[in-house]
Amino acid sequence: MAFMLRQLSKPLAQRNMLTLGATTWRQMGKDASNATAVAANPTGQQQIQISESCIKRLREICKDGTFLRVTVEGGGCSGFQYKFDLDTKINEDDLQFGESNAKVVVDTVSLDYCNGATLDYHSELIRAGFRMLANPLAEQGCSCGSSFSIKL
Repeated sequence: MAFMLRQLSKPLAQRNMLTLGATTWRQMGKDASNATAVAANPTGQQQIQISESCIKRLREICKDGTFLRVTVEGGGCSGFQYKFDLDTKINEDDLQFGESNAKVVVDTVSLDYCNGATLDYHSELIRAGFRMLANPLAEQGCSCGSSFSIKL
């Protein structure tokens, strides 16, 4: 757990947290209503953070074994782009985070490009959707937030 908290920014690390394991949740602190969840693979080496708004939205839309698949692909205006799909098939190189009705799946190659980023669900008047925030591996991105370039 200490390894994961060191990777977070200081203000985020001071907030109450939920830790998402492959199948368990552990609440730290008294009130986790505004918490951010941290998902890590069993070795603890790679992680993504999942905002509470993302967890809430996944609980609403993930029915009958569906989950959110996050993929990083080449393309977009900055070189790489995030792709978010609802899926039901788990591949052997996938890492699973969360609980059955709020599951996020990322393949190991894609996780190498977004390790340490925050997965969020954002809703505003003209659009709503999933997005990656604060990717420590991204050098720059486009104004829409769906593409990025990698730090060298």
